[in-house]
Amino acid sequence: MFNSSRRALAVPLTLLASALGFACGSAPTSSRSLSNATDSRSGGSVAVAGAKSETNGPPVPGRQRILVRSSVDGSLQPSYLIAPFDYAATGPAAPLVVALHTWSYDLEQRDLSFETEAKRRNWFYLFPNFRGVNDHPAACASELAQQDILDAVAWAKAHLKVDSHRIYLLGESGGGQMALIMAARAPELWAAASVWVPISDLIAFRREHEGDLYGTMVELCVGGGNETVVAAEYRARSPVTQLAQAASVPIDISAGRCDGHAPPVHSLSIAHSLLAFNVLARAVGATPVSEDEIAQLSRPDGYLDHPSPGDTTADPEFGRPVFLRRTAGPSRVTIFDGGHEALAPAAFAWLQNHVKPQ
Repeated sequence: MFNSSRRALAVPLTLLASALGFACGSAPTSSRSLSNATDSRSGGSVAVAGAKSETNGPPVPGRQRILVRSSVDGSLQPSYLIAPFDYAATGPAAPLVVALHTWSYDLEQRDLSFETEAKRRNWFYLFPNFRGVNDHPAACASELAQQDILDAVAWAKAHLKVDSHRIYLLGESGGGQMALIMAARAPELWAAASVWVPISDLIAFRREHEGDLYGTMVELCVGGGNETVVAAEYRARSPVTQLAQAASVPIDISAGRCDGHAPPVHSLSIAHSLLAFNVLARAVGATPVSEDEIAQLSRPDGYLDHPSPGDTTADPEFGRPVFLRRTAGPSRVTIFDGGHEALAPAAFAWLQNHVKPQ
């Protein structure tokens, strides 16, 4: 979510038989690549030298920067688009995955593992800015930021041959927060969402980071730390207050059990993921993860005292031991052996398996 030097934790597939997996803080690193660079911003918009009009020309294969005019404030908002190399307007429609940047970065952040999975499948890959770094009111799941994502998707549908039954959401950490918000904002748009280590409750997140940089960033977004005075802002930007509206969307929420216990220090309590799932579970009348189970999994090197057979299922797409897996309607939650990370093959496997009904 915050640090460009972070790498995913790698565990060989042979460890799936392990009952406990690695201890938190002792996992080796993998080659998963995150490239982060912060662009210059002004008033929540990335500066685009000499740009005066929306991108209207036909897309070219490969990665390109596009500009989309906001339907709210009229500003030009940038995104990156990766079109399949064999894309042709006269060819078949292709799925679109909308990937969302993490908390402290903007559209110049790149997750090469996500991009690679999209390219392998010949999918469109859209990476919007949605007002950039979460340190000002226009960002952090604001109405402006939400509409920027919807505007970018509308642009893609107008200019590309997009399969409207296969438009997907993908986000990690702060991007996971935004993916959950967007699933609730426009549930009719998305075929599925893959969400990793999300922030689900902004008040809880600020309390976890009271006095540090990230707590300060939250306050800059909502207008202060007084939870009573700016309560409406916290609610509007917190997925747990809205996710019931997304109960019809197949949402896969995943978190590494070491998140919140292992370096980096900016990692996030797995309770955010479990509480988000519980909102979806209650919305469809399914059994939520209990408070005792959340407490057990939240211990360092946590695991369930009495897991069900489905909780420890081996999932080759994850390639990690699994410590909890539950379903509720079309959605799922997984706590796996790992940290504050996303596993691209598992993310895209979930998305690929879902097509919105005709």
